[in-house]
Amino acid sequence: MNWYLSKMVFQIICGNGHHSAQFDEQLRLIAAASKEEAFHKPQLLGTREEEIFFNQEQQLVQWKFISVSELFQLNELIDGAELYSKIDEKENAESYLQMIHKKAELIRFGNSHELLNLA
Repeated sequence: MNWYLSKMVFQIICGNGHHSAQFDEQLRLIAAASKEEAFHKPQLLGTREEEIFFNQEQQLVQWKFISVSELFQLNELIDGAELYSKIDEKENAESYLQMIHKKAELIRFGNSHELLNLA
């Protein structure tokens, strides 16, 4: 059995869809015997996790699975090994740095569940 890191992408559509496009990229750890199985397992997971519901404003919200966009085999689990990296450019560096420091503080002091409120 091999371990893979899979990036699954969902599109979030709210109401009539007349809003900025929203996508949720999720990194998932997958155990599989082959690369083909490692691709198909998150495809099935994504399809099963599609969801349609009404939000608090009674707008229809749809989480639509798009696909697996990246797949990396993890040859060995090593302490401190880099699993994923993405370079992103930000318009406001100071705001981004403040957000990172606030998230780190919340993790450090055991309030990591509050991270969901820091978008």
